[in-house]
Amino acid sequence: MGSGAAESEAAGSVSAGGESSRGRARGVRARVGYWWGWRGRHPRVARVVWWAGTVLALVLVLGALVMPNRLFAVQVNRFLRLPGEAIIGAAVLLALPRRPRVALAALAGAALGALTVLNLLDMGFVEYLGRDFNLVLDWGLLDDAQSYVADSMGGTVALAAAIGVVLLVVLVMVIMALAAVRLSGILVSNTRQATRGTLIAGTAWITCSVLSLQYAGMPVASDRVAHTVASEARRVRDTLRDEAAFGKEARADAFGATPADQLVPDLRGKDMIFTFIESYGRSAIEDPVMAPGVDKTLDVSTQALTKAGFHAKSGWLTSATYGGSSWLGHSTTLSGLWVDNQQRYRTVMASDHLSLTKAFKKTGAWDTVGIMPGVQKGWPEQKFYGLDKVYNAFQMGYQGPKFSWSTMPDQYALEAFQRLEHSRTDRDKPLMSEIILTSSHQPWAPIPKMVGWDDLGDGSVFDGIEKAGKKASEVIANSAKSKEEYGKSIEYSVTALTQWLERYGTDDTVLVFLGDHQPIARVSGNNASRDVPISIVAKDPKVLDKIAAWNWTDGLKPAHNAPVWKMSSFRDKFLTAYGSTPHPSGN
Repeated sequence: MGSGAAESEAAGSVSAGGESSRGRARGVRARVGYWWGWRGRHPRVARVVWWAGTVLALVLVLGALVMPNRLFAVQVNRFLRLPGEAIIGAAVLLALPRRPRVALAALAGAALGALTVLNLLDMGFVEYLGRDFNLVLDWGLLDDAQSYVADSMGGTVALAAAIGVVLLVVLVMVIMALAAVRLSGILVSNTRQATRGTLIAGTAWITCSVLSLQYAGMPVASDRVAHTVASEARRVRDTLRDEAAFGKEARADAFGATPADQLVPDLRGKDMIFTFIESYGRSAIEDPVMAPGVDKTLDVSTQALTKAGFHAKSGWLTSATYGGSSWLGHSTTLSGLWVDNQQRYRTVMASDHLSLTKAFKKTGAWDTVGIMPGVQKGWPEQKFYGLDKVYNAFQMGYQGPKFSWSTMPDQYALEAFQRLEHSRTDRDKPLMSEIILTSSHQPWAPIPKMVGWDDLGDGSVFDGIEKAGKKASEVIANSAKSKEEYGKSIEYSVTALTQWLERYGTDDTVLVFLGDHQPIARVSGNNASRDVPISIVAKDPKVLDKIAAWNWTDGLKPAHNAPVWKMSSFRDKFLTAYGSTPHPSGN
């Protein structure tokens, strides 16, 4: 009896529980139904929301179809155009049954979202690197961009920005897909009128196209999407073709088989220093905002070096990169090849092509070293550049603060070079050095200041200077402030380098220094050249006599009409000027 009662009680409990669960489910469905029924209770508001959603969907789709990929081109007249792709899309959707129509509309909307993202990437790349985003090569640069943000504004900001960008991309594609589906539904709600409207729009587009009608300077008939797709397809094709062609070019080397004793014989016994100054471009010397300070620094530095017994000649090189990707400028200068994208860079680094710095190592007459304060991880490029030893950001004893992206001030990096290598008296060979100076790297805030050379210590002396300097957030999005601070950073880098030479240079020191690329368009301007200054400085007059035929300008500031060469031509011109004999390889 007890057992039966217990079973009966349990069954009742389960039944009650089931009733309770079903009751809760009915309650939820009722609340959802009540919520969905708001349009019936508020018809006027529902009509407003419907129209607002429809207009928004129309604006988003049409806007994506005519959106330019240049920031300066985002103007009203670009959006007052008739996109031919919308007309073709409407005709196709009208001919499809419901399910294929919805699927195609969603796919087309997502594709428009992806196109919008691509246009935004193009805007960013043109602004920072002076070129469009490359669908094949440039995905890896997005990781570099995140690292740059982390170094400049902190890891938390970089992580938040990365998450935000991913969410934004997904949101854009989803919203565009929903917008296209909404418009397709409205399109087929009245097939007769939609067909008539499509025919009228198609006729208008053809007429405007044939007659080349324009509004506010822009053609009324737009085929922006078709043009973009065709352009991207050509770029992908050309990129893939370039890989094979450039690989063959990299294997051919005018000096690849030159015997060691026939390389740079006229520089034997000299301490050679090749230095790149980050973002040191022609605009620093010629832009009316930045030039006064930079030119004064160059003039003062020229005078100080002359007083110390040094003389200089300067010219211009046209860089393979713009606004960033400094390693492309470095490799172009030293390889003698035009390295203007990441694919070419990888090809060159994996090749046996003779870099200018490796030529000194090949002779066996120099010890070779690299000072790389911007390197914070493994750097396999050391082999290509022929460097016996490389000091990265963590190997120079610096204990001071970072200056935004730059791990240490240029003055400290140069003093570390002096302490670790240049001052050594136990070597039986001269030294060939490659030095990368980073204090003029964007965002140009905060900027270091010169301190007494004897006060540098472990770099802690820069603590107060860094704290008192401007914040990156104050400068990074302001063109006027960016120009001002960029100019100051170049003044600092040039001063640090020339003071080091004045202080530590000897009768056998030869310094070659140049910029790797122009600063970003926000600083140099949308139509700036890609030219960078280059100077050769030495005490021995025979060194500069060897390049007299180059017609470079005396001093550290190249004249406006000084010769301009492609950056890739410098290696061969330099090797030839200093007595190297060509012996081609790889032909």
